[in-house]
Amino acid sequence: MKKYNRTYHFPFSPGTTSDDKILKDWTGILQYPLVMTEKLDGENTCLKKSGVYARSHAAPTRNPWAKNMWAIWDQVNHQLDDLEIFGENLYGIHSIEYTHLPSHFFVFAIREGDLWFSWEEVMFYAQLMDLPTVPVIYQGKFLENQIENMIAEEMQKGSQLGGECEGFVFRNANAFHTDDFKRNVLKYVRPNHVTTDEHWTKNWKRARLQHEPSSL
Repeated sequence: MKKYNRTYHFPFSPGTTSDDKILKDWTGILQYPLVMTEKLDGENTCLKKSGVYARSHAAPTRNPWAKNMWAIWDQVNHQLDDLEIFGENLYGIHSIEYTHLPSHFFVFAIREGDLWFSWEEVMFYAQLMDLPTVPVIYQGKFLENQIENMIAEEMQKGSQLGGECEGFVFRNANAFHTDDFKRNVLKYVRPNHVTTDEHWTKNWKRARLQHEPSSL
């Protein structure tokens, strides 16, 4: 029961803590076509045949802010087989309260055994299961100096879901083995994200979808 691999930070990511890992020699990822996606401020959640799992895969999650995920699981579990669908669950507000949420769950990766699917395959299966993917900022090859410049520009724009932007994830657009994860997926996280997100579970609040009344 493998949980999601730890994602290493770029050396210039300001949102690192003492527990985080930084990939100092990160430029090897530039040899691949990359997908730059928005890093959403939610709970990393996995849908698999045996149920819904959050950070730990020792047992299915039964947290109240994950109840929406069980409704989704009921709809898609017959399609899962050996697939593990990873995404961001935004049902409970963490630090950022998004103002234009079309959904509470956004897919960002799919694993089968020890293989992480290509982004094209991720989009195919997400569409097949009628699940949205995380916002895509850009797809293609990058030069070293373009990464930081694009991050700076996009951070100023804010989230595509309305509100502040948490950061970005860059992944190899191709499929890759789980043992090679740390050199195929890297992230940039805004400063101070941990301190503002520290105790969100104590008085958690459901995130409002964009079509719902503000009084909800």
